[in-house]
Amino acid sequence: MRAIDVHHLGIERVICSWQVGDVLVDPGPESALQTLLAELGDWRPRALLLTHIHLDHAGATGALVQRWPDLEVYVHERGAPHVIDPSKLLSSAGRLYGEDNMKRLWGDVLPVPQERVHALVGGERLDVAGGVRVAYTPGHASHHVSYLQEESGAAFVGDVAGVRIAPCDLVIAPTPPPDIDVEAWERSLDLLAEWRPTRLGLTHFGPVEDALAQLEATRMSLRDLAGLARRGDADAMENAIRGVIEREADSAATIQAYENAVPPPHLYMGLERYWRKRAEREAQAAGEPR
Repeated sequence: MRAIDVHHLGIERVICSWQVGDVLVDPGPESALQTLLAELGDWRPRALLLTHIHLDHAGATGALVQRWPDLEVYVHERGAPHVIDPSKLLSSAGRLYGEDNMKRLWGDVLPVPQERVHALVGGERLDVAGGVRVAYTPGHASHHVSYLQEESGAAFVGDVAGVRIAPCDLVIAPTPPPDIDVEAWERSLDLLAEWRPTRLGLTHFGPVEDALAQLEATRMSLRDLAGLARRGDADAMENAIRGVIEREADSAATIQAYENAVPPPHLYMGLERYWRKRAEREAQAAGEPR
């Protein structure tokens, strides 16, 4: 396994693509494609394994398939339609990041031909990279999956196992909108722990050797952030997150990497929506006749 820093926006330790055997896990955004290709050199992947379709993880997928038309793409069935036709994904991302910022942040997000896309549900075993197991791991996104390379025992976990910018030990659960689900996320952490992985491959950022400790730290961060968001003060939560990053980070560069990998305003936005939607469901359930 090889961690490739794609230097998103020229910043180190923000987005990592993983070269694992004959595949790439999460190629990163198209805006960083030239860095990725330079790192790959003459090597080309047999397939792309997407943990989820957020643009920082999967935005370069269409461009890579255009470059290598026989490239196979694996993605959860809920994300597959948006890889084939990214228009709704781009509209949603534009509301979060601002339409004027989309090109600068993510580049050109190209569609992938349907025949190249393999929809996953979780529980599959893929005959790539020496054998890869797939788990459905929602919570950060409803279409999130994780991959376990059987040969090494390494798990490639996208965002479900949190953000940690080495050498800092601070772990933050990334909770952007639109579909954070705290309970599902905790179940996903339980499932990953059952794999007993030898190490984790984080997209943000790099390898983690103490896999179980990382999973538990993500759980604690998720609970802490959910509690802060439930109190309903966006500014207080954002200030608290920035304060923790500034206290724990070893340098200004590490602070910048954290704030680019997990923009503090987005953490509140995702959890505020989670609590609001949960309250709506509970109110609806309470009003139904028994």
